[in-house]
Amino acid sequence: MGNWEENVRKVVPYVPGEQPKRANIIKLNTNENPYPPAPGVEEVLRQYQASELRKYPDASATDLVNAIAENYGVQASEVFVGVGSDDVIAMSYLTFFNGKDPILFPDITYSFYDVWAEEFRVPYVTIPLDQDFHAVLSDYDRPCGGIIIPNPNAPTGITEGRAFYEELVKRHPNQVVIIDEAYIDFGGESMLPLIHTYDNLLVVQTFSKSRSLAGSRIGFAIGNEKLIKYLMDVKYSFNSYTMDSVTIQLGRAAMEDKAYFKECVGKIIDTREWTKQELKRLGFVFGDSKTNFIFAKHPNLDAAEVFQELREEGIFVRYFPKERIKDYLRITIGRREEMETLIASLEKKVQAKSC
Repeated sequence: MGNWEENVRKVVPYVPGEQPKRANIIKLNTNENPYPPAPGVEEVLRQYQASELRKYPDASATDLVNAIAENYGVQASEVFVGVGSDDVIAMSYLTFFNGKDPILFPDITYSFYDVWAEEFRVPYVTIPLDQDFHAVLSDYDRPCGGIIIPNPNAPTGITEGRAFYEELVKRHPNQVVIIDEAYIDFGGESMLPLIHTYDNLLVVQTFSKSRSLAGSRIGFAIGNEKLIKYLMDVKYSFNSYTMDSVTIQLGRAAMEDKAYFKECVGKIIDTREWTKQELKRLGFVFGDSKTNFIFAKHPNLDAAEVFQELREEGIFVRYFPKERIKDYLRITIGRREEMETLIASLEKKVQAKSC
């Protein structure tokens, strides 16, 4: 046998949420939107000519970029799109995190951050959240090669508010600060209005959550023209055609339907707030989520056991067997009737423990 494995890049991979094949389940484990995409998305699929697939797509995704730029009141040259926000952030690591100092991100956060750092050989330091899962601004006052931090955070659902993130960007003028806003449409304050104030600020968002297009993989970044130009250079050096022609039009249609977007987000927020009240009634403890999920624990219930019991009942939530968060379940907000079923199941478990 040869020793070819000595030259293999070995990483511990990110573990995505389970995509069960069972029928008639309640899927509350991957923060997907419970409502279908905008009607215009279906219309694009209905009218798309399959013969167009013989040609390469528009490498610049012009129609999608223009729709995003118009929606957020920025220039097309300030928008970068990729295959989901994961792709956008990975490209950002390759582009901006090439110094000798470590990049910084929270210890409890999106678990892809350290995977990318390991894969791209980027040194990093995780900054502990406090006991209530809040980020502490002064803990980031150290030399670094860049910062990535979610607004709001996942899996905790907590946002620190625009003033916190602005101060973080302000204190690190010589490093790129990436604000990952995958869940911003459900209640946080976006940093997008500040991209012209700080040339080191890059804001990343996604179509997977609030725009119901997780299956199409669309993400985007907005920042000053120089940041976007550097990102585009890396993209074209990696893969010029990162987004297919169908997806470009699906994203455009989703972005243009503002009324439908507002309606769906509103329903999710209403259901989230109802679910918070019900979980509190049952004795669950959680932070003030501004996302489409709730990160909750119960003092009398074992999270791992509840996770498995719910799974057997056909209710899928997310459990992370990590030291600081092993008592918590991350519960995606589904339709009202799905959340009512979940609450009924949890109520039985709480009552059984109290007997």
